[in-house]
Amino acid sequence: MTDPLAQQRALVAQGCRVAAARGLVDAVLGHLSLRIDDEHLLIRCRSDTDTGVAFTRPSDIRLVTFDGTAGAAGELDGYRVPNELPIHVETLLAAPQHRAVAHLHPPAVVAADLAGIALRPIYGAYDIPGAWLARGGVPVYERSVLIRNSLLGKEMVAAMGEAPVVICRGHGITSAAGTVQQSVLQAIAVDQLARMSLRVRAAGGTLRDIDEADWDDLPDLGSRFNIEAAWRHEVARLSG
Repeated sequence: MTDPLAQQRALVAQGCRVAAARGLVDAVLGHLSLRIDDEHLLIRCRSDTDTGVAFTRPSDIRLVTFDGTAGAAGELDGYRVPNELPIHVETLLAAPQHRAVAHLHPPAVVAADLAGIALRPIYGAYDIPGAWLARGGVPVYERSVLIRNSLLGKEMVAAMGEAPVVICRGHGITSAAGTVQQSVLQAIAVDQLARMSLRVRAAGGTLRDIDEADWDDLPDLGSRFNIEAAWRHEVARLSG
Protein backbone atom coordinates (compact mmCIF):
# COMPACT_ATOMS: atom_id res chain seq x y z
CA MET A 1 0.00 0.00 0.00
CA THR A 2 1.11 3.58 -0.66
CA ASP A 3 2.02 5.45 2.53
CA PRO A 4 -0.06 8.68 2.63
CA LEU A 5 2.54 10.18 4.98
CA ALA A 6 5.60 9.28 2.91
CA GLN A 7 6.37 12.86 1.94
CA GLN A 8 6.09 14.11 5.51
CA ARG A 9 8.25 11.27 6.86
CA ALA A 10 10.90 12.07 4.26
CA LEU A 11 10.86 15.76 5.23
CA VAL A 12 11.27 15.09 8.96
CA ALA A 13 14.10 12.63 8.23
CA GLN A 14 15.76 15.23 6.00
CA GLY A 15 15.46 17.80 8.78
CA CYS A 16 17.22 15.42 11.16
CA ARG A 17 20.08 14.93 8.71
CA VAL A 18 20.42 18.67 8.11
CA ALA A 19 20.58 19.34 11.85
CA ALA A 20 23.26 16.68 12.27
CA ALA A 21 25.26 18.00 9.31
CA ARG A 22 25.28 21.41 10.99
CA GLY A 23 26.58 19.91 14.25
CA LEU A 24 23.39 20.62 16.16
CA VAL A 25 23.08 17.01 17.31
CA ASP A 26 25.46 14.14 17.85
CA ALA A 27 25.08 10.37 17.86
CA VAL A 28 21.49 9.31 18.65
CA LEU A 29 20.50 12.37 20.71
CA GLY A 30 17.92 14.87 19.46
CA HIS A 31 14.68 14.53 17.51
CA LEU A 32 12.26 16.36 15.24
CA SER A 33 8.50 16.14 14.97
CA LEU A 34 5.67 17.29 12.71
CA ARG A 35 2.05 17.67 13.76
CA ILE A 36 -0.35 15.71 11.52
CA ASP A 37 -3.62 16.61 13.22
CA ASP A 38 -4.99 17.36 16.69
CA GLU A 39 -4.11 13.90 17.97
CA HIS A 40 -1.12 12.68 15.94
CA LEU A 41 2.44 13.67 15.16
CA LEU A 42 5.31 12.17 13.22
CA ILE A 43 8.47 11.95 15.30
CA ARG A 44 11.93 10.45 14.99
CA CYS A 45 11.97 7.23 16.96
CA ARG A 46 14.81 4.85 17.79
CA SER A 47 15.32 1.19 17.03
CA ASP A 48 17.91 -1.37 18.09
CA THR A 49 19.71 -0.75 14.78
CA ASP A 50 19.79 3.05 15.09
CA THR A 51 23.04 4.47 13.69
CA GLY A 52 22.46 8.10 14.68
CA VAL A 53 20.54 11.21 13.76
CA ALA A 54 22.90 11.95 10.85
CA PHE A 55 21.68 8.76 9.19
CA THR A 56 17.96 9.16 9.82
CA ARG A 57 15.76 7.37 7.28
CA PRO A 58 12.10 8.05 6.53
CA SER A 59 11.35 4.69 8.12
CA ASP A 60 12.68 6.07 11.45
CA ILE A 61 9.88 8.66 11.46
CA ARG A 62 6.85 7.06 13.09
CA LEU A 63 3.27 8.19 13.57
CA VAL A 64 2.28 8.37 17.24
CA THR A 65 -0.55 9.85 19.27
CA PHE A 66 0.06 12.71 21.66
CA ASP A 67 0.11 10.22 24.54
CA GLY A 68 2.94 8.25 22.90
CA THR A 69 1.07 5.22 21.62
CA ALA A 70 1.14 3.96 18.05
CA GLY A 71 -0.86 6.14 15.70
CA ALA A 72 -1.57 3.25 13.35
CA ALA A 73 -1.12 -0.50 13.26
CA GLY A 74 2.54 -1.50 13.24
CA GLU A 75 3.89 2.04 13.63
CA LEU A 76 5.99 1.20 16.67
CA ASP A 77 7.02 -2.33 15.73
CA GLY A 78 10.73 -2.36 16.58
CA TYR A 79 10.74 1.35 17.49
CA ARG A 80 10.72 3.32 20.72
CA VAL A 81 9.23 6.78 21.18
CA PRO A 82 11.74 9.34 22.57
CA ASN A 83 11.70 9.80 26.34
CA GLU A 84 11.29 13.51 25.70
CA LEU A 85 8.10 13.25 23.68
CA PRO A 86 6.54 15.76 26.16
CA ILE A 87 8.80 18.47 24.69
CA HIS A 88 7.04 18.09 21.38
CA VAL A 89 3.52 17.53 22.68
CA GLU A 90 3.48 20.42 25.14
CA THR A 91 5.05 22.80 22.62
CA LEU A 92 2.46 21.90 19.99
CA LEU A 93 -0.44 22.10 22.42
CA ALA A 94 0.66 25.52 23.68
CA ALA A 95 0.82 27.14 20.24
CA PRO A 96 -1.53 25.87 17.52
CA GLN A 97 0.41 27.81 14.86
CA HIS A 98 3.40 25.58 15.50
CA ARG A 99 3.41 22.37 13.46
CA ALA A 100 7.06 21.36 13.77
CA VAL A 101 9.38 21.04 16.75
CA ALA A 102 13.13 20.44 16.74
CA HIS A 103 14.82 19.43 19.98
CA LEU A 104 18.57 19.58 19.42
CA HIS A 105 21.85 19.71 21.38
CA PRO A 106 24.10 22.39 19.80
CA PRO A 107 27.32 22.55 21.88
CA ALA A 108 28.00 26.23 21.16
CA VAL A 109 24.59 27.27 22.46
CA VAL A 110 24.99 25.17 25.61
CA ALA A 111 28.51 26.55 26.17
CA ALA A 112 27.50 30.18 25.65
CA ASP A 113 24.61 29.87 28.09
CA LEU A 114 26.76 28.14 30.71
CA ALA A 115 29.32 30.93 30.29
CA GLY A 116 26.62 33.45 31.13
CA ILE A 117 26.40 34.83 27.59
CA ALA A 118 22.87 35.90 26.70
CA LEU A 119 22.22 35.59 22.98
CA ARG A 120 21.53 39.06 21.62
CA PRO A 121 21.45 40.68 18.14
CA ILE A 122 25.16 41.47 18.00
CA TYR A 123 25.10 41.51 14.18
CA GLY A 124 22.64 42.58 11.52
CA ALA A 125 23.00 41.97 7.78
CA TYR A 126 25.36 39.07 8.51
CA ASP A 127 22.18 37.08 9.22
CA ILE A 128 19.01 39.16 9.19
CA PRO A 129 16.57 36.40 10.30
CA GLY A 130 18.95 35.50 13.14
CA ALA A 131 19.20 39.12 14.22
CA TRP A 132 15.42 39.55 14.33
CA LEU A 133 15.04 36.25 16.18
CA ALA A 134 17.45 37.47 18.86
CA ARG A 135 16.12 41.01 19.13
CA GLY A 136 13.76 40.16 21.96
CA GLY A 137 16.31 37.84 23.57
CA VAL A 138 16.41 34.05 23.52
CA PRO A 139 14.77 32.72 26.70
CA VAL A 140 16.29 30.06 28.91
CA TYR A 141 14.68 27.15 30.73
CA GLU A 142 17.00 26.94 33.70
CA ARG A 143 16.65 23.26 34.58
CA SER A 144 19.10 20.72 33.12
CA VAL A 145 16.69 17.83 33.34
CA LEU A 146 15.47 15.17 30.94
CA ILE A 147 12.06 16.51 30.00
CA ARG A 148 10.19 13.24 30.15
CA ASN A 149 6.80 14.18 31.55
CA SER A 150 4.11 16.76 30.86
CA LEU A 151 4.89 18.80 33.97
CA LEU A 152 8.47 19.39 32.87
CA GLY A 153 7.28 19.99 29.33
CA LYS A 154 4.88 22.66 30.53
CA GLU A 155 7.68 24.28 32.56
CA MET A 156 9.85 24.47 29.45
CA VAL A 157 6.99 25.92 27.38
CA ALA A 158 6.33 28.53 30.08
CA ALA A 159 9.98 29.58 29.91
CA MET A 160 9.71 29.71 26.11
CA GLY A 161 6.79 32.12 26.24
CA GLU A 162 6.09 33.71 22.85
CA ALA A 163 9.61 33.09 21.53
CA PRO A 164 10.20 30.52 18.79
CA VAL A 165 13.30 29.07 20.47
CA VAL A 166 14.18 28.30 24.06
CA ILE A 167 17.57 27.27 25.46
CA CYS A 168 17.43 24.36 27.89
CA ARG A 169 20.34 24.98 30.27
CA GLY A 170 22.99 22.27 30.25
CA HIS A 171 20.91 20.38 27.71
CA GLY A 172 20.13 21.94 24.31
CA ILE A 173 17.37 23.90 22.59
CA THR A 174 13.80 23.55 21.45
CA SER A 175 12.80 25.33 18.24
CA ALA A 176 9.16 25.52 17.10
CA ALA A 177 7.75 26.77 13.82
CA GLY A 178 5.08 26.26 11.20
CA THR A 179 7.34 24.00 9.12
CA VAL A 180 10.14 21.52 9.64
CA GLN A 181 12.41 23.70 7.51
CA GLN A 182 11.86 26.80 9.60
CA SER A 183 12.28 24.95 12.91
CA VAL A 184 15.72 23.73 11.82
CA LEU A 185 16.77 27.02 10.21
CA GLN A 186 15.91 28.84 13.45
CA ALA A 187 18.11 26.40 15.33
CA ILE A 188 20.96 27.04 12.88
CA ALA A 189 20.53 30.80 13.39
CA VAL A 190 20.70 30.49 17.18
CA ASP A 191 23.78 28.27 16.87
CA GLN A 192 25.47 30.89 14.65
CA LEU A 193 24.70 33.61 17.21
CA ALA A 194 26.23 31.48 19.95
CA ARG A 195 29.34 30.69 17.90
CA MET A 196 29.90 34.35 17.03
CA SER A 197 29.35 35.42 20.64
CA LEU A 198 31.91 32.90 21.87
CA ARG A 199 34.40 34.05 19.20
CA VAL A 200 34.01 37.71 20.16
CA ARG A 201 34.49 36.91 23.84
CA ALA A 202 37.49 34.68 23.07
CA ALA A 203 39.06 37.57 21.14
CA GLY A 204 38.67 39.79 24.18
CA GLY A 205 35.80 41.78 22.74
CA THR A 206 32.61 43.05 24.32
CA LEU A 207 29.21 41.95 23.05
CA ARG A 208 27.00 44.85 22.05
CA ASP A 209 23.56 44.94 20.42
CA ILE A 210 23.48 46.61 17.02
CA ASP A 211 22.31 50.22 16.96
CA GLU A 212 18.57 50.68 17.27
CA ALA A 213 18.58 52.86 14.15
CA ASP A 214 19.83 49.93 12.05
CA TRP A 215 16.64 47.89 12.35
CA ASP A 216 14.81 49.92 9.71
CA ASP A 217 17.41 48.82 7.17
CA LEU A 218 17.26 45.12 8.04
CA PRO A 219 14.18 44.10 6.01
CA ASP A 220 12.46 40.76 5.89
CA LEU A 221 13.63 39.34 2.56
CA GLY A 222 10.70 36.93 2.43
CA SER A 223 10.25 33.19 2.72
CA ARG A 224 11.58 32.49 -0.78
CA PHE A 225 14.98 33.72 0.36
CA ASN A 226 14.91 33.12 4.12
CA ILE A 227 13.41 29.62 4.00
CA GLU A 228 13.18 28.15 0.50
CA ALA A 229 16.62 29.21 -0.76
CA ALA A 230 18.23 28.59 2.61
CA TRP A 231 16.75 25.10 2.79
CA ARG A 232 17.92 24.23 -0.72
CA HIS A 233 21.42 25.10 0.41
CA GLU A 234 21.17 22.96 3.55
CA VAL A 235 19.92 19.97 1.55
CA ALA A 236 22.67 20.46 -1.05
CA ARG A 237 25.27 20.38 1.74
CA LEU A 238 24.14 16.88 2.63
CA SER A 239 25.39 15.52 -0.69
CA GLY A 240 28.19 18.00 -1.24
